[in-house]
Amino acid sequence: MTLLAGALAVLAALLFAIASVAQRGAAAAVPDDEARGGRLIARLVRSPRWWAGTIGDTGGFVVQAAALGVGALLLVQPLLVTTVLFALPLEARLTGRRIGRPELWWALVLVAALALFVVVGEPTAGVDQAPVRVWFPALAALLVALVVAVVAAGRRRGPRRAAMLAVATGLAYGLVAALTKSVVDLLGDGPIALLTAWETWALVAAAVGGTLLQQAAFGAGPLAASLPAVTVGEPVVAAVLGVVVLGEQVRADGLEWVLIGVCVVLMVAATAALSRSSAASTTREPEPVGAP
Repeated sequence: MTLLAGALAVLAALLFAIASVAQRGAAAAVPDDEARGGRLIARLVRSPRWWAGTIGDTGGFVVQAAALGVGALLLVQPLLVTTVLFALPLEARLTGRRIGRPELWWALVLVAALALFVVVGEPTAGVDQAPVRVWFPALAALLVALVVAVVAAGRRRGPRRAAMLAVATGLAYGLVAALTKSVVDLLGDGPIALLTAWETWALVAAAVGGTLLQQAAFGAGPLAASLPAVTVGEPVVAAVLGVVVLGEQVRADGLEWVLIGVCVVLMVAATAALSRSSAASTTREPEPVGAP
């Protein structure tokens, strides 16, 4: 099951990479004075590129859900950061630029850190569903953090606004990942159980809110200001929820914890560095409405 979950997570990462390249290109093409609220959405829904990205996102989410159905959040979510490994060459190809040596080194660091984390940590699954009383403290903390980030974004402009919106996006998407594991488990109980469960509607709300926040973040400023926070924030939040709410664990003793800590730091640093490089390859040159 661990091997299957890992393979599905990497496939989901590939689909998310294709989607993000398309959606970031569409969002970056929207003029700054229209890159917020309903005007941003109105421009994006007329872009075939954005719709192609949305289809890719949907496919990636379905595969991610399948991975979470057979594997732990602590395994699946870290592997999803390989999205940047796929996105970087795709954007380099589209923009006609070469991938530099620093990017190759960071890519190797990310792959090595991920491999060590999975082998040494041996992430184990917890429960698929948890009582509301267990969820409540985590949901309350997430809601407060999300509101703070959105309010802070409203008082800023440019890169700072994009960064704060990206933080909010990471919080929302991390919650989506954790809730997805619970909702996938509910599928086996039939449609009535699925539609009457609070997790289902919380998932829908978090997914819609996260999507709107992400598009606003991409349109609010340089992608280098928003992409790292989104890419790093989602797996971190999901992993924390996996441990705190769903009871997942990392198997380690003594010095192994030190090695795992180093791996986590390297994964975060490499993901952030590669995200900045990926974002830097996307221009913000306006293009005609509806251009692919």
